[in-house]
Amino acid sequence: MAGPMTGVRIIDLTSMISGPVATLILADQGADVIKVETPNGGDFARKVATRRNGFSASFVNNNRNKRSVVLDLKSTDGLDAFKALIKDADVVIQNFRPGVADRIGIGEAALRGLNSSLIYVSICGFGFTGPYAQKPVFDPLIQALTGLTTVQAGADDLRPRLVRTILPDKLTGIQASQAITAALFARERTGQGQHVRLSMLDTIVSFLWSSDMGGHTFIGDETEVETAQSFIDLIYDTADGYISVAALHDKHWAGLSRALNRPDFLTDPRFTTPESREINKEDRMNLTQEGLRPFTTAQLLQRLEAEDVPCAPILTRAQMRKHPQIVANEIIMETDHPQAGRLRQARPVAVFSETPTELRLPAPMLGADTSDVLSEAGVAQETIDLLLNAGAVGKNKKADL
Repeated sequence: MAGPMTGVRIIDLTSMISGPVATLILADQGADVIKVETPNGGDFARKVATRRNGFSASFVNNNRNKRSVVLDLKSTDGLDAFKALIKDADVVIQNFRPGVADRIGIGEAALRGLNSSLIYVSICGFGFTGPYAQKPVFDPLIQALTGLTTVQAGADDLRPRLVRTILPDKLTGIQASQAITAALFARERTGQGQHVRLSMLDTIVSFLWSSDMGGHTFIGDETEVETAQSFIDLIYDTADGYISVAALHDKHWAGLSRALNRPDFLTDPRFTTPESREINKEDRMNLTQEGLRPFTTAQLLQRLEAEDVPCAPILTRAQMRKHPQIVANEIIMETDHPQAGRLRQARPVAVFSETPTELRLPAPMLGADTSDVLSEAGVAQETIDLLLNAGAVGKNKKADL
């Protein structure tokens, strides 16, 4: 049986990471995702580094199971062809800067008249109103404004640090995919479409609140300056490398004491309760480091696992994909792309017992599906030929945005 989103058609106007991640999740789950790209090179992710045979790794990793249509939405013919796609669409998703979609005639209000049950999704960077709404955005700027960089630093008075992956972009994509499925479920109940809005800024603020904003939760008792946390960060030196150990519960702290032959871990009054261990975090982590350092990583894994203490080796990316647990999970798959060649990628995370996901389509060449998709939408062949012959630019080009 096909994936759980089979039968859902999504018109995807997004580019780069946040939007494509959202639609990738849904495409892998069976949705027919039609990626609408500009005629001047399409999604910028096509052009970034780490490339082979004209495809970037970023693009192939975030755009499989999608079809590509090239349309110039700033032309009359291109806009008319786009609107033909809307009548049978379930979802339209865009991540233009706020106001741009409305200016070019593809905002929620304009498309609602063509399809009253449409789920229209808008992703933005900082928000849809306010002083930063019109600012250009990139992932580090969201990390900066949300306080994530100071969380990563460990204290307010230490040099801020970026998380060394584009967490806001990717997390916003995951959040958007969940919101889309929720909106589709609501439509099944009510028959009503709606406009779903989310920003990268809001996504990360919400993300932080569940674990990093304890000092700002109880009104009237706020923490004005976050104090320094240990830079060990549960990453410890061993005799021959590194290991991560997280002995937080009483039983794990006791297991760590036994594994390291350190009974003093249990008698020191600073570490007798979970609360006291958190209050004395710096001392606890330094003591843990002292106990771990004499042993090799292999020795520690054996000792800690015997005591059921949470632990894991520190792996490089190359080591990670060969680790027995990664192999057992079958999370990494290998496929053949007709242009980019043999690929190694992560499979869809969720495994469905009755509606399994499948790789139906490789990441598409720019505009590869323009003719087929427009024909399916009922666009006359002569109009399609006109668009193709004009490089999908059409006539009566509007002014640049």
